[in-house]
Amino acid sequence: MIVTVIRTAVVYFFVTLAIRLMGKRQIGDMQPNELVVTLLISEIAAIPLQDSTQPVLNGVVAIFMLVIIEIIISVLAMKFLAVRKIMSGNSVVVINDGIIDQKMMKKVRLTVIDLIELLREQGYFKIEEIAFAILEVNGDLSVIEKAQYRPLKTGDIENLEPESATLPIPVISDGVIINESLINLNISPEKLKKIIFPALPQDIFLMTLDAAGTKEIIFKEK
Repeated sequence: MIVTVIRTAVVYFFVTLAIRLMGKRQIGDMQPNELVVTLLISEIAAIPLQDSTQPVLNGVVAIFMLVIIEIIISVLAMKFLAVRKIMSGNSVVVINDGIIDQKMMKKVRLTVIDLIELLREQGYFKIEEIAFAILEVNGDLSVIEKAQYRPLKTGDIENLEPESATLPIPVISDGVIINESLINLNISPEKLKKIIFPALPQDIFLMTLDAAGTKEIIFKEK
């Protein structure tokens, strides 16, 4: 009995430590690779608890090997967009200017009923009032209303004419230009460099740009 209590306490401590090292995320916010590692950790942790003949050390080593692999993949994903795309996928626009992108819906295997339910959960009931709906890699749906349907804010009082809604997308991430975004915006890397001049891409931590040319830049901390 005492051995079981000790084994349980040891496994609990190391599983908690492993999850803590992976970072603070709720299950619904995890990337696919993070969710896989979490599920594997739970399965491995159960083995020494169910079978007293199995050494606890074996389970602990396996758990921390998974954590190390996850940390390495996370670091690579931060540095290389291709790794992030392979491991986590991309966010996709499923509604563009009030029109459902049926091809993209089929690509991500999202039914119209699923889409409507996701919209209702956020309080949206008319698709034609939506400028953009983006399905994130974790399954959440981000929605931007058309300008004429958005609640009026203090900053909008000076300009009551509704503007066309545009979707800001990241064009530079951690000093790396995202060529796919430039293609979507129909601009060249040379034009982007002129937009950010005199800064250089490697000086920028994050830059977003929309079709109207509105940009937002966050520089790297020195």
